[in-house]
Amino acid sequence: MAARRRRTVTALALAGAALFAPLAVGCSAVDKALDCVQTADTIAESVTDLQQAVENAANDPTQAAESLDSIEKNLDKIGDTTDNADLGKAVDDLTQAVDNVSKAVESGDSTPDISPVTDAAGELTKVCTP
Repeated sequence: MAARRRRTVTALALAGAALFAPLAVGCSAVDKALDCVQTADTIAESVTDLQQAVENAANDPTQAAESLDSIEKNLDKIGDTTDNADLGKAVDDLTQAVDNVSKAVESGDSTPDISPVTDAAGELTKVCTP
């Protein structure tokens, strides 16, 4: 699980770093790059927090719920600040994946499958890659 987290965080960080290249291309590219850099940073932290919370759920079941609440708030902020349709869709997909994990946790699943969250984060990375 730790290797998956490192791959996800690394992929998101690389996507954010790669976004500086299109800055000279035009306004829409600049807007997309800025949206994606902010998004990649926030999502990388959020996915890492969620993975850690799920790994520690046996010790503190409330940690996963708190982490999911934090992720949802971050995604809401991102969704409110982007005007890029592709990025908005990727954020919506990630939000849905987080909602599904939240429902699983609320139903008593102490080790929910978070692979849809990491998959959606990967899709977000693709959208952010020029």
